[in-house]
Amino acid sequence: MSGGNLGGLLNSFALVAYLPDPLAGFIESLRGDLEPGCAAKTHITILPPRLLSCSPDSAWNQLLKGLEQVQPFEVELEEVRIFGRSDVIYISIGAGCEELREIHKKLDYGYCHCAEAWDYCPQITLFQTLDSSEVAARFRHAVRRWSEFQHPRSFLLERVSFVQNTWGNRWQDLHHYSLGAALALKR
Repeated sequence: MSGGNLGGLLNSFALVAYLPDPLAGFIESLRGDLEPGCAAKTHITILPPRLLSCSPDSAWNQLLKGLEQVQPFEVELEEVRIFGRSDVIYISIGAGCEELREIHKKLDYGYCHCAEAWDYCPQITLFQTLDSSEVAARFRHAVRRWSEFQHPRSFLLERVSFVQNTWGNRWQDLHHYSLGAALALKR
């Protein structure tokens, strides 16, 4: 998701965790190979895009209450895969997957509840298209490039961002939260 704003704000919000470098830079380069012009910052979606029936600040305050007890945790990226139902190419998550599912479950209520089209599956989206004829070649390219990555494939997830979509499908950061911050203040 990108921090740029090419137009008006939309009533579409998400909670994401951005990846650190060198993972983020490598995956952004890979995504550029698969989808030239892709401007999205490399991220894991925790709450997929959803409409709000309240102000963004009200939703954010609710999210903060749910995040207060969440501590930083390790996330490990595994292999390139394809969602067969949608032809989305993605990188799967091993360690940290259950923690992400629990956070999603905990935060998907009240103002932030959404009847999602797909079951929540923590992952890094690399490419999605409506033209399934492109998927096989792009999948092979993604697998080859991912095998070339020579740095650690894990990182400490310690910060989340509340984002809003804009015209042009650009995402604007609204708020950031450091996991464990509330517990650190109580000590």
